[in-house]
Amino acid sequence: MPVALVAFTEEHLPPFAELARDPEVLRFTRFPRELPPDFAEQWLAGYHGDAGREAFAILLDGAFAGFAVAVGIDRTTKTVELGYAVAPHARGRGVASETLRQLSDWAFAQGMERLELHISHDNEGSQRVAERAGYVREGLLRSVYFKDGLREDTEIWSLLPSDKP
Repeated sequence: MPVALVAFTEEHLPPFAELARDPEVLRFTRFPRELPPDFAEQWLAGYHGDAGREAFAILLDGAFAGFAVAVGIDRTTKTVELGYAVAPHARGRGVASETLRQLSDWAFAQGMERLELHISHDNEGSQRVAERAGYVREGLLRSVYFKDGLREDTEIWSLLPSDKP
């Protein structure tokens, strides 16, 4: 099962737009519940020319299987928040775990010294992915995430270079 991360380009927009409407993606990402018609294009435009953000397409056997991001890249403090979402057809096959490992390796190669994941307290699948990739649960940020008029608890997970085997 070859999983690859590649730079996210316009060619990935159609399958990304479909994935963005997936109920699990809407539930556990910062995407708005009601997506505007040009959401995919707006999302990608937010990554072009921003040195503090990177977007990748996840490819499984060469086909689009999700996306991965690095946001809040801080080259001074050498910290970054990572995120990922996997398409329904690729879930349960280790794609998210392999994606997170590759994304983490990329971040360390960029000189980052602290990688963070902010995971919904209700997202048990993503918590298992973080654990399998060697991340450490640091705690619970109470009522920190706000979406659609509701507040939610978020777990913070981290990976340091010293955590790598």
